[in-house]
Amino acid sequence: MSSPTAAVVVLAAGSGSRVGAEVNKVLLPLLGVPLLAWSVRTALEVADVDPVVVVCRPGERADVGTALLPVIGEREVLLVEGGATRQASEQAALAVLAPRVADGSVDVVAIHDGARPLASAELFAATIATARRYGGAVPTLDLPGLLPRDGAAAPAPGGPGTRLVGVQTPQAFRAAPLVAAYAAAAAAGFEGTDTAAAFAAFAAVPAEHEVRAVPAGPANLKVTFAEDLRVAERLLA
Repeated sequence: MSSPTAAVVVLAAGSGSRVGAEVNKVLLPLLGVPLLAWSVRTALEVADVDPVVVVCRPGERADVGTALLPVIGEREVLLVEGGATRQASEQAALAVLAPRVADGSVDVVAIHDGARPLASAELFAATIATARRYGGAVPTLDLPGLLPRDGAAAPAPGGPGTRLVGVQTPQAFRAAPLVAAYAAAAAAGFEGTDTAAAFAAFAAVPAEHEVRAVPAGPANLKVTFAEDLRVAERLLA
């Protein structure tokens, strides 16, 4: 039997409302290439990634397929329609992957936001390797200059407990516990803000399973507003 592979799920079921577009923002051009295609192309460059699953909005399968066709070549990319929430979209992707997880051909699943086009192949590889070794991995970025909401309880600046981090994607986890966690979350009607939230709430994992932080950088930005596209263009140029 061949070695297990990692699956990468790219979420593309959002909208373009805050970026000011009339179409799904992941279909907007970034230096002439659809935003979504950057993440998919990068994921396909990572060793042992197979397959890539792209979650699109209902009714956009043809548009997403057209946008991705120039970058996928002969590789396998699965298109699945998502749901009304992030949680539902992630569940739809995991349902497609569940048979491969059950037979052991996929041992890690990484879930990435298609609106983060600048995530590097090295970041994908690092989160996948960390999840394979420890159980889970999330990219993090220090957020200097922020204080806890309760200012009265805040420690002295620079003192212990003042370090806050932002969490990015791709977030990677061992596949079997992740699929089981999402099945339990769906049964409970849980709606998490990201993959790690659902995993933390519902995964029944052994004590040796850890979710580790993987250092990331500010270049792994999320395109939310129109100016973010311009920043991404400058970073790529």
